[in-house]
Amino acid sequence: MTSNEIRQTFLDFFASKGHTIVPSAPMVVKNDPTLMFTNAGMNQFKDWFLGNEPAKYNRVADSQKCLRVSGKHNDLEEVGHDTYHHTMFEMLGNWSFGDYFKKEAIQWGWELLTEVFKLDKNRLYATVFEGSESDGVPMDEEARQEWLKYLPESHIILGNKHDNFWEMGDTGPCGPCSEIHIDLRSDEERAKVDGVTLVNQGHHLVIEIWNLVFMQFNRKANGSLEPLPAMHVDTGMGFERLCMALQGKQSNYDTDVFTGMIGAISDLSGKKYEPDNEIGVAMRVIADHIRAISFSIADGQLPSNVKAGYVIRRILRRAVRYGYTFLGFKEPFLCRLVPNLVAQMGNAFPELVKQSELIIRVIKEEEEAFLRTLDKGIKLMDNIMAKSAATKKISGVDAFTLYDTYGFPIDLSELIARENGYTIDLDAFNVELEKQKQRARNATAIEAGDWMSVGPDAVTEFVGYDTMTADVNIVRYRTVKAKNKEQIQLVFDKTPFYGEMGGEVGDSGWISSGDEKIAIINTIKENGLPIHIAERLPEDLRATFKAQVDVERRICIQNNHSATHLLHAALRHVLGTHVEQKGSFVGPESFRFDFSHYEKMSHDQINEVERLVNKLIRANAPLQEYRDVPIEEARGMGAMALFGEKYGNSVRVIKFGDSIELCGGCHAPATGAIGYFRIISESAIAAGVRRIEATTGLRAEIMVDNMEETISAIREMCNNAPDLLTAVRKTIESNESYRKAMEAVQQERAVNIKNSVKATAQEVDGITIMTLRECLSMELARNVAFLLHGETKASAFIAAFESDDNKPCLVLMYTDDLVAQGKDAGKDIREAAKAIQGGGGGQKFLATAGGKNVDGLSEATEVLLKLATGK
Repeated sequence: MTSNEIRQTFLDFFASKGHTIVPSAPMVVKNDPTLMFTNAGMNQFKDWFLGNEPAKYNRVADSQKCLRVSGKHNDLEEVGHDTYHHTMFEMLGNWSFGDYFKKEAIQWGWELLTEVFKLDKNRLYATVFEGSESDGVPMDEEARQEWLKYLPESHIILGNKHDNFWEMGDTGPCGPCSEIHIDLRSDEERAKVDGVTLVNQGHHLVIEIWNLVFMQFNRKANGSLEPLPAMHVDTGMGFERLCMALQGKQSNYDTDVFTGMIGAISDLSGKKYEPDNEIGVAMRVIADHIRAISFSIADGQLPSNVKAGYVIRRILRRAVRYGYTFLGFKEPFLCRLVPNLVAQMGNAFPELVKQSELIIRVIKEEEEAFLRTLDKGIKLMDNIMAKSAATKKISGVDAFTLYDTYGFPIDLSELIARENGYTIDLDAFNVELEKQKQRARNATAIEAGDWMSVGPDAVTEFVGYDTMTADVNIVRYRTVKAKNKEQIQLVFDKTPFYGEMGGEVGDSGWISSGDEKIAIINTIKENGLPIHIAERLPEDLRATFKAQVDVERRICIQNNHSATHLLHAALRHVLGTHVEQKGSFVGPESFRFDFSHYEKMSHDQINEVERLVNKLIRANAPLQEYRDVPIEEARGMGAMALFGEKYGNSVRVIKFGDSIELCGGCHAPATGAIGYFRIISESAIAAGVRRIEATTGLRAEIMVDNMEETISAIREMCNNAPDLLTAVRKTIESNESYRKAMEAVQQERAVNIKNSVKATAQEVDGITIMTLRECLSMELARNVAFLLHGETKASAFIAAFESDDNKPCLVLMYTDDLVAQGKDAGKDIREAAKAIQGGGGGQKFLATAGGKNVDGLSEATEVLLKLATGK
């Protein structure tokens, strides 16, 4: 069976068992502060497991694209070196929400693997939770009895809490799990060593292929367990591992999931794929990483230096590094592999097809930037090795600076060091690395207490589309400590406060009861649950409170949000229908709007977009809102869906005139309420992605007022000239002519100084020494040095003087013939700069230095004379 056939067979099987087949959620998680990437099939169903919203279906199955490279599931450094670790992978899964449990999950798992996929029953093993005395959980006898219907007792293995008790996180739903393992070794090997001894022992051919999780408990913040009101099933089967088993391979990379891409890499590099050498590792790394990079970009996550974007950049740079080091790629190559990926996986994941041009452009730009980094890093390594020549040992601090500041990989530093007979103090490097990690952990550390129930548990009803005030009751609360500050988090039975989501910031305001009034500082969403951050805990938790949104702030936010829709429509009208939203941030003062476009907008285009948006505002088009519209009906209305966003079966449609979008945010009642729109800036944030920053209403008026005040001030400076542009242009032209005249004077002065220096030169052992003790500026001294360099042979020029701003300055020049004999101005001036308490550097023929100690100039001159003459 091909991989595509295997995926479809799985989905068809569970459809026949009454499961609803749902599409994969985006791999990049947008509205969950606890996750950057989907790292398990159950992520998109977290709200159902947590009870934050009712499950839409009792039975579900899908193939979910996942990414595991950071946090608890950190597999990145193992990818490529073994046969089964990946960054991006597919997770086949089936779920039950309060419907079937262990019996059916085990029965259907066995049926699919042995009767449909025809796997050898004798090669299968099942693990069962052995129990935990500390948690008060007994051995999972129910699962064990079910497995005895299909497997001999010798193939049922008891597993500990680490292997056979699955937890969503430190708190939340959890329960025992039962793993299905397969032994893919040859019959001869199986005869020698019993497979049961190799389960969960890290053997690359005795592997887990399916994990059946039985969610029975809720883990509280104090570590104790309590039974869940309804029990669920959550299963996950590694698609790539299943393909390996069914296609009779001994490596995931030998299946048709990867062989096509590895073949393309081999053709591109001109090197043959050999699994057991460094070339094979490099090709596996690249074949894996191109999938993770491409799917992330398609889902809306661009490489960057922060959060999820940084993870994607790390993956991309790791792939480039392996291609650069082991396959000889010195030019962008990952971008040339994207069409192969699209051809292979585009049918199952149409977002790859739709976004292929953007993916190629972004990857190409990232590759070019990192190749420049590698080139710079190699030059920096040369300097570090020169500094460490005496010991042949590079300090861990220097290696970490290369890694942390310049993005130069430590293993590449090791390779260069080794090739030149150097070592790196890796222990010291790891100390610096651990310090950095601890700083990051401290910055993000959050301690959350258990949720304390107040009233009957209920799914929070959001009423904020229709009103900015409501009578609410507290359902539960908890205390959260972050950065040594305590916050109170409240959950209401209903709320007018919008929780931060979809780029729109959360509402603030207050709640009041009687004489008590408590500020709501912010509203966030966590696992779909609206959480209100309060300044303190109310005195009477069971009181009914009046919740009031900060109306003025909300109006500014919703006006800006509606303006993003008008801007999107205007951009598509002016630039073309290739324009698609790639991200946004909507606040009360301004907003950002990221969109796909491949060149800088012209001044005329920006003006046209502004005029078009303001025309739409003046039209005062009313808000037309459609709630709970079936997704297909919404698309039929022409509503634009954004790639990388997760939509349910029912959606909300927002329409202003010809602008129709799927949106869950807050909006103006009519476009006229926006008032006025101005673009603040337009810039590039990635290849093929532009960003507009803009503002509306009063702040747009203030922006124009400030512009007019600036123009008035310039007009006054130009003596209130009637034609301001002409006056400014004449001033600039005059300044340019004065600048050129000054340059001529400076050049003439440099020639005079050069002649004077040559006239007073002295010869020491065949080297002409020329010195300069007085000069106005470093620039003038450099000009003299350049003139002397072009006119003399076997000469050294030393300038040591106090500049017109009272700073000590040094300049050293060697002629090319002296450089050829081993002279190095950069190295020598660094030594002399110590005398003036400074530093410097430059090229071998010309270098400069500055410092703090003017009194050290004489000593610095002596040092330079000794280094130049060897005496």
